[in-house]
Amino acid sequence: MKKLQNHDLFGNVIIEDALLREKFIEPPFSILDTKSGHWQNRKRKWLAKGIKSEVDRDATSFTTAKNSKIYDYMPNVGSDTSVFDPALCEIMYEWFCPEHGNILDPFAGGSVRGLVAHYLGYSYTGIELRLEQVISNRAQSINMLEEINQPDWIIGDSNKILDTIANKFDFIFSCPPYANLEVYSDLDGDISNMNYDNFLIAYESIIKKSCDKLKSGCYACFVVSEVRDKQGNYIGFVPDTINAFKKCGMKYYNEAILLNAIGTAPIRANNCMKNNKLVKVHQNILIFRKGSK
Repeated sequence: MKKLQNHDLFGNVIIEDALLREKFIEPPFSILDTKSGHWQNRKRKWLAKGIKSEVDRDATSFTTAKNSKIYDYMPNVGSDTSVFDPALCEIMYEWFCPEHGNILDPFAGGSVRGLVAHYLGYSYTGIELRLEQVISNRAQSINMLEEINQPDWIIGDSNKILDTIANKFDFIFSCPPYANLEVYSDLDGDISNMNYDNFLIAYESIIKKSCDKLKSGCYACFVVSEVRDKQGNYIGFVPDTINAFKKCGMKYYNEAILLNAIGTAPIRANNCMKNNKLVKVHQNILIFRKGSK
């Protein structure tokens, strides 16, 4: 018989991570370590299925805000693409979405969240402004999933599209633009190319309209991170996100730290510390609940 628990030298019960992973995929702690071997193995298995996420964007359609010194951290910032972690998708869906539930993503971006959802038996609706991104997402989906099991990517401005959706959803899961840290396009309605005051107005509107589509007792999860303004100060994007959800009646229910790969952090550390700035190697997972269960 498998031993479920043991004790340390002081008699404290030690719960083996392996047992928690067997039940929950990853230990359900408030720190999720993407650097661990188990996490990386799971991520590689997802990527091997053909997930590629963002389409390549050339200089005319994609920029980062390096020159304005507003950026501090984002996965692969400065590269041609930013890829959402499929292992994180799997975990959030399994923890916070009911079986076969309907998922809403108001900032869809790449293919990852939709592909993982439908591979696991959920139903996904993602809203994405860029036509070329949706075309790429659908092409990947046809190659990875059965024809009758396809995510629904809607092309358009979430602020407008959400007004036309009558469905109710079991989970909201998204990774919004981090202010203008990463500018996705110059299209009207793309909040990543707005100044922060206008960004926040549109952002709060999209959050409210999304939460209006959420069933009572269900959860919303946004993956966000802080960014800096031109003077090098944090703009408060994380608390602004929390306040946006609270304004529309959502309860702030869970928060977790997503530890990312160190990557180029050691190289950037010397330069950052010239101005006493810590190198950011994490993102914030913010989880909200609508009403009571």
